[in-house]
Amino acid sequence: MSNTGKALADQSRRRFLAKAGVTVAAGLAAGVRFIDFPKANAATAPASGAQRWGMLVDASKCATGCNACVQACNDEHGITSHGRPQSDAQWIRKVRLRDNVSGRETSLPLMCQHCEDAPCIEVCPTGASFRRADGIVLVDKHSCIGCRYCMLACPYKARSFIHENLTDQKPWSPRGKGTVESCNLCVHRIDEGKGRIPACAESCEREGHRAILFGDLNNP
Repeated sequence: MSNTGKALADQSRRRFLAKAGVTVAAGLAAGVRFIDFPKANAATAPASGAQRWGMLVDASKCATGCNACVQACNDEHGITSHGRPQSDAQWIRKVRLRDNVSGRETSLPLMCQHCEDAPCIEVCPTGASFRRADGIVLVDKHSCIGCRYCMLACPYKARSFIHENLTDQKPWSPRGKGTVESCNLCVHRIDEGKGRIPACAESCEREGHRAILFGDLNNP
């Protein structure tokens, strides 16, 4: 195609797009606009920035075949299977990593990492996902609309969606159908202020492994 022909084609394309834009805009009813998702204001929670809670997993101490941390988490928060493993809630799960060079396999628990710049918070359109002053990332069940954008954004696949109506919930760990949830570091224990640690770390210590360590990153 000659330069003149290309110029005419570009002009025709621009005219078409301009007309299409006018047509679409005219077809929108008054007060209706294209969907956008500005970053919402995050919910607030009473927490002090004096502490920065964090968890460390020593993979060299994690016992292969041991699921005490998973069971402890499930018991603490009333998480049960509904017969669909692919969609059952998993606040913590055991994974196996294999070094392709040495062939060595490592077992370790994987849960929400409570990221400093959490992608789940960045994509949440309602501010339901938020980070407390002490570093704990939570989900406000009253604001969560179940869009699951946070699940897509999480690089650790640490969030779960609740598909079923739930009964016999733990009063300290409210859960609700149609919302997203993840590890909250047993925030109810922390807020008690009695020095209790998350259930997973407690069970790991009880089993004698001490692979999961929890504490204040500001005072390691």
